[in-house]
Amino acid sequence: MRDKPSFGQHGFERLASAWLAPLTYDYPERSNEFSRLDLMSDAWLGRLTGNISPAALTNAYADWLMHLALSPSKRAVLLEKAWKNCWRWTMYSLNCACKDDQSPSALCITPLPQDRRFSDPAWQAWPFNAISQGFLLQQQWWHRATTGVRGLSQHHEDVVTFTVRQILDMLAPSNFLLTNPVVQQATLDNGGGNLIQGWLNAAADWRRSVAGSQPGSDDKFVVGKDVAVTPGKVVFHNKLIELIQYSPSTKTTYARPLLFVPAWIMKYYILDLSPQNSLVKYLVDLGYTVFMVSWKNPHAEDRELSMEDYRRLGVMEAIDAVTALTGAPQINAVGYCLGGTLLSIAAATMARDGDDRLASVSLFAAQVDFQEPGELSLFIDESQVSFLEAVMWEQGYLDTKQMAGAFQLLRSNDLIWSRRLNQYLLGLPEQQNDLMAWNADATRMPYRMHSEYLRQLFLHNDLAEGRYLTDGKPISLGDIHVPVFAVGTVTDHVAPWRSVFKIHRLSDTKVTFLLTSGGHNAGVVSPPGHPHRSYQIATHSDREPAIDADTWQQTVAHHEGSWWPAWEAWLRGRSGKRVAPPSMPAHKSAAPGKYVLQP
Repeated sequence: MRDKPSFGQHGFERLASAWLAPLTYDYPERSNEFSRLDLMSDAWLGRLTGNISPAALTNAYADWLMHLALSPSKRAVLLEKAWKNCWRWTMYSLNCACKDDQSPSALCITPLPQDRRFSDPAWQAWPFNAISQGFLLQQQWWHRATTGVRGLSQHHEDVVTFTVRQILDMLAPSNFLLTNPVVQQATLDNGGGNLIQGWLNAAADWRRSVAGSQPGSDDKFVVGKDVAVTPGKVVFHNKLIELIQYSPSTKTTYARPLLFVPAWIMKYYILDLSPQNSLVKYLVDLGYTVFMVSWKNPHAEDRELSMEDYRRLGVMEAIDAVTALTGAPQINAVGYCLGGTLLSIAAATMARDGDDRLASVSLFAAQVDFQEPGELSLFIDESQVSFLEAVMWEQGYLDTKQMAGAFQLLRSNDLIWSRRLNQYLLGLPEQQNDLMAWNADATRMPYRMHSEYLRQLFLHNDLAEGRYLTDGKPISLGDIHVPVFAVGTVTDHVAPWRSVFKIHRLSDTKVTFLLTSGGHNAGVVSPPGHPHRSYQIATHSDREPAIDADTWQQTVAHHEGSWWPAWEAWLRGRSGKRVAPPSMPAHKSAAPGKYVLQP
């Protein structure tokens, strides 16, 4: 396989080489050599657009503008709203200018509960109160302008609303020295020292970006020293995974081992952070024999790894190794995020083929139906996927920065602008914890696998609709008859809990569903004793009448505290008797292994 072309000296020769080099994985639209020009052109354009398809954005805005032009009543409502907002803001500004700060005027608009940009009391002083209220009124007007347009497709409405919100968030008065009273006061108090420190913080971020490392990837949380420190050994490896077996910490362990299949988009140690936040340590200390899949961080030479490779080399060979090492006829398996989707595919395949080595399946924030995948669908349509495939075709993988940028945009106020305000304008040091350090330690995605994942699951929803093939034959989630424990998180922007809840409809087994507070990552990392945690849990048999997600949420009781003990109690009933711990090979290398350390 040839390396991807780089444009330096002999650029023309390398360009010709890339043109003539055969593609080993062709989609129908790439069936002729001249289509390579389209791929190379899109890949080059992606460097200028942040890998966002111009055609996708143009289609969305054209659809919005055309239908807005065809809706005179909507335009009239927007015009009326603009005049009312202008009048309210003008009167509010005049009142604020004439009154003292001790008797503030009634607000024109109240910020949303999650919007904390203007919560500091300094924003109540004139003219900053007028500035912030004017911005919020404008933000509200643009939301009305981009939603509820008759005839506009839902996807295009979501794209337009999202991109307009990104522009407004970027232009918010909280982001600028001249319009932010908190920054101005800090500058006076520190004699400008905060701005100097902010400039140094920005320069440090720029250096890290040039060097290819993520902000926050420092020596405060070193893998194998501060995080991923639960003792264990790498007992099996192939070209895609290392399998870690954790050392027992109890005299006896449950007979049935537990295998974790984490997402390959990030490193596995979100499940083994610092000891007080480690789910692995929590389970080992309770007497479970725990195995963990650690994925390789792929490079350009791994471009042809497929979803089938991830199933066979990642899940099936791990199951083979666990059963061989422990002698257990059955195991419990856990999948997190993408790992849960892959585990579901593997479990359905095993059920189809009569392989009964799974005793139970637990899915943490994992989707099997992608019809409603949440805000990630903003980045996924035919135009965007085709454009992204060209970018991946050129480099052989989807880069960590390209993925991180998409996730940050989903929470831009918290992950982009709030951070820049604190570090660049206020000069504050970045507050690090183990979860944040893990979040900065992303991995790449092979070209072929990610294309298949986006097309077969996100675009076509083949798994939920019975068209997904393994070993050339279709699988059905309805064939899974082992007990399922599914976890959703309330504020998940990656795998919305209502989408995760659809496992009830697709499976033909008893499903225990748990909904916990928090988001995609922080909701899962919820050790006992963590404050402000709560959850709901209920078991639903396939023989009971169907229930929708909202009714479930309204009727199921709430419990305070961590959800880990509730899941462990469920798991304990499916883990067999306590026996002597299985032996561990003495000659194997120590955890966390090599793959997790790959840059």
